[in-house]
Amino acid sequence: MCGIAGAVRGLSDGRQERSGAHSANVVSLVERISAAQDHRGPDGSGLWVSSGQDIVFAHRRLAIIDLSEAAAQPMVEGESGCAITFNGEIYNFQEIRHDLETLGERFRSSSDTEVILRAYKQWGIDAVRRFRGIFAFALWDPRARAVHLVRDQMGIKPLYWTAIRGQDSGEEVVLFASEVRALLASGVVPRRLEPSAVASYLFHGFVVGPGTIVEGIHLLPAATILSITSDPASHRPNTRTMRQYWRMPSSADRKTTVADVHDELANTVRMQLVSDVPLGVFLSGGVDSSAVAALAAKAAPGAVHTFTIGFDVPAYDEARYARQVAEAIKSRHTSVVLSEQSFQEQLPDAFGAIDQPTFDAINTYFVSRAARNAGMTVALAGTGGDELFGGYSSYVDLPRALRAGSWLPFAAANGAGRRALDGAAGLGARLASAFCWRVLRRAPPQTRWGKVADVVRSVNDLLGLYQVSYALFTRETQTVLASAAVREAQRTQELGLPADVAEAWRRRIEGSELLHAISLLELSSFVGERLLRDTDTASMAVALEARVPLLDHVLVETVAGIDPVRRFSPPRKKQLLRDVALSGLDPAIFDRPKSGFVLPIDTWARQRLQPQMQATFDDAALARRVGLDAEAAQTLWRSFTDGRRGLYWSRVWAIYVLLSWCQTHDVTLSA
Repeated sequence: MCGIAGAVRGLSDGRQERSGAHSANVVSLVERISAAQDHRGPDGSGLWVSSGQDIVFAHRRLAIIDLSEAAAQPMVEGESGCAITFNGEIYNFQEIRHDLETLGERFRSSSDTEVILRAYKQWGIDAVRRFRGIFAFALWDPRARAVHLVRDQMGIKPLYWTAIRGQDSGEEVVLFASEVRALLASGVVPRRLEPSAVASYLFHGFVVGPGTIVEGIHLLPAATILSITSDPASHRPNTRTMRQYWRMPSSADRKTTVADVHDELANTVRMQLVSDVPLGVFLSGGVDSSAVAALAAKAAPGAVHTFTIGFDVPAYDEARYARQVAEAIKSRHTSVVLSEQSFQEQLPDAFGAIDQPTFDAINTYFVSRAARNAGMTVALAGTGGDELFGGYSSYVDLPRALRAGSWLPFAAANGAGRRALDGAAGLGARLASAFCWRVLRRAPPQTRWGKVADVVRSVNDLLGLYQVSYALFTRETQTVLASAAVREAQRTQELGLPADVAEAWRRRIEGSELLHAISLLELSSFVGERLLRDTDTASMAVALEARVPLLDHVLVETVAGIDPVRRFSPPRKKQLLRDVALSGLDPAIFDRPKSGFVLPIDTWARQRLQPQMQATFDDAALARRVGLDAEAAQTLWRSFTDGRRGLYWSRVWAIYVLLSWCQTHDVTLSA
């Protein structure tokens, strides 16, 4: 688990002469990018430059497997000359290594990095299909004059890239890194906000890829290979090609049994316990983290270390449930109490860990910091259980909304009727919104009844209903909050998504059983676009490797093959996960309302945090630079502090984070 960075410019055949000044500039760029990621790898750093001076790879090391210098990166395979800079873990590397040894490969280290290099030597880039893990890497093949940027199947580890023009030659240079902020630190990427990203943020509270909050910086999609190649003989510029090597399974791909799920889950947890440094398990006391902890306790040779965070606000404190689970599985348990005062004191560090604006990353930061302070370098988390086994209300609410929609007038596929229904709902929503914002001078409700018009406009459309259910703001409020440039970008999107992403997600769920289709949307959006990115940056800010066994891609394929009735019934109980992982624990521990790990920000925002949040919302010039309507943002804040109904803390917190992040990183619409 590390931070990677690099540059790829016009690829030569190794014989062309290059300007020394130009090469020095590119190396200097990569060194700056890498230095900005030193928090990701406190155990070492490395830099490698190709013989043709076309490729520069950098690496910040967090040593997990093989702590010796033999595993240091960037790593070069001597016979082929292939080089790699790699972030992540290949959990089945020992199995692949055995296969390679039978083919005659000999290893000089016990690292998974070398396994990737030698697997590529034997099988080419399609070797990535054999890997089970969390990974993002760049691999240079001098024989093919190609650089491959690769990301894991579920998108657990991020990889960002941008293309710039060389400072002295004008040729294209592709820069890549593990974090957006690192590319900004290069000094050559303009600090401009992408208007469509701000529009996406106002919809979701995070930016849906492959774009990012910064214009020109792209997120490599999950399960994707970006290959940069060149033919020096043709004197043509580099060619970039992108292909997807894995897809999320439809419910009809194959049929599996409960026993298959049990065996695969146990195997996944066992593989992810491999570490040469201290390892523990995040334990909230809920079903997902308890399932991971229980299986880890069975597979580990000794007692596993579990840890949780409690709060001094009783309504949010669930540490007692984690203690019950810890006692049942006989783990070594650590519980840390986070007070409002300590939260405020650590908040600057938590904000500093946010790579892109998001309303939720600091949750993971605080629990990661507690784990790191407890001596852990690796921690397993229960992320993904709700999405795989139907734990969210979306698995009940969306089917209900689809059934109700079938009774609405003109709900059938009738073009004129559909337009009439949309028009009536939209007109009513605009009138109600205008009355609240302009006459009452307060923000209208943004939840449930406040979203009725948006629900009506999405009737009989699963993707539309899903997006509306998770939207931070109603369509009208998004428009009110946005500047002219952002409103223009909103008109180019569908349901808050780039048009091509919306089309891809519709294809992804087409033909799938309804509840599995909802699962695919949860994995694509909530997990893929928010939770995993937040988890990576928040945990790596404290040099902690977070592993997510429930999102192993083979396990995802196995669970998808279970009969939907068995997989999702009874609603929201995640009974299948309980049966395969928690059969030895008292069910009463988990028979309580679902809450999740939530910081008491709603309470703190009205008390100790209020002055600093107030000052940020009062900065009208900042709001305008970020692409927001300053008066509307201030009205939203006043409505929240006045206790208006239908305004959850996440609404104002999302705007506060956006404003603060852009101010900290000096990123504006007009940079």
